[in-house]
Amino acid sequence: MNRVFYFFVFSLLFVSCGDTKQAVPEKKVEEKIIKQFGFTLNDYNVKTGKVKSGDSFGTILENNNLYYPQIYNIVQKVKKVYDIRKINIGKPYTILSSKDSLNTPQVFIYQPNLIDYVVVSLTDSLWAEKRSKAVELKEFEARGVISSSLSETMEKQKLSPLLTNELSEIYAWTIDFFRLEKGDNFKIIYTAKFVDDSISVGLNRIHSAYFEHRGKPFYAIEFETDSERGIFEYFDENGKNLRRAFLRSPVQFSRVSSRYNLKRRIAYYGYRIRPHKGTDFAAAVGTPIRATASGTVTKSSYTRSNGNYVKIKHNSTYSTQYLHMDKRGVKVGQFVKQGDYIGTVGMTGNTSGPHVCYRFWKNGRQVDPLKQKLPEAKPISKELKERYMTHMYPIKKQLDAIESNVTFATKS
Repeated sequence: MNRVFYFFVFSLLFVSCGDTKQAVPEKKVEEKIIKQFGFTLNDYNVKTGKVKSGDSFGTILENNNLYYPQIYNIVQKVKKVYDIRKINIGKPYTILSSKDSLNTPQVFIYQPNLIDYVVVSLTDSLWAEKRSKAVELKEFEARGVISSSLSETMEKQKLSPLLTNELSEIYAWTIDFFRLEKGDNFKIIYTAKFVDDSISVGLNRIHSAYFEHRGKPFYAIEFETDSERGIFEYFDENGKNLRRAFLRSPVQFSRVSSRYNLKRRIAYYGYRIRPHKGTDFAAAVGTPIRATASGTVTKSSYTRSNGNYVKIKHNSTYSTQYLHMDKRGVKVGQFVKQGDYIGTVGMTGNTSGPHVCYRFWKNGRQVDPLKQKLPEAKPISKELKERYMTHMYPIKKQLDAIESNVTFATKS
């Protein structure tokens, strides 16, 4: 009887253990769906590479099981959208091929830069399309104390040199950046552009700034003054526009190499007085020159002394002239807006180095533009000012709260 009982218990245990083992569900590993360039990469065999010396669109496809005349037909079909023959060394490409034994290329993707890419369909329905990745804007804060120059301070902070140029433009008529003092300091709030979440593709723009120069604070806060045309301007904490009717310089962040001087003496001419009625801004040959104010081009010509030059009439009071250009970019009678491209810096005419000689007329007389009390930009309307003050207050608080431990974007 005991033997029967033990055999019965053992049978129950065996069945129970067997059932438990069978009840454990199998774990299924789900494949992660990867999407890029508008395709589900899981559906293809994916090959990536960079264009090497000697590579062409044809040789790359030949090395991936696609041959002439198919390649010729593809090039002819898509060249109106993008001439795929003009691919550059070092640029990345991706080939999506069929998931079978033939591994036939289905799609070719070429990236000329970090944002844009070209998709070429290699199947029977040949087509090409230019596309762009979604660009995300991320906000950053930065702070710096001047020890020698603004550009050097930005460099030490590992900030983009484009921030130097933009900050100098914002404060062009408020602060002389060639005469900064040790201890001057700044705070900025700006946005940078990113793709694929973490890849920096450059600066967007500065949205607000604080600059303390010689102990005096200067605020600059961006505000949209024309929503239809998307025009933004910078105002101080009292709603005063920082812009003037004229830019301070025809060349971005250049160096003044020679000032307006009616008593200038030159050794070459035996130290005789040779008045210099212009302001020279030194810059590399090819640097863009922009109109300092809106107006109509009255001269676009060449003379032996001036070289290539352009003259613009802004109104009945003011005119400006730009000398020694390498190339002229405007024609007589053309209307240009403040900041528009009008030519490039050169060394034409009587000059010893690359620069633009900027001449300024007021009521028909040449004067020193850096000493003129030039008209301010059109003041903000009462209605806009009320909106601006509401907009400005929290941004000013954010600027005031910026400390040294700020976050920086990748330099680009």
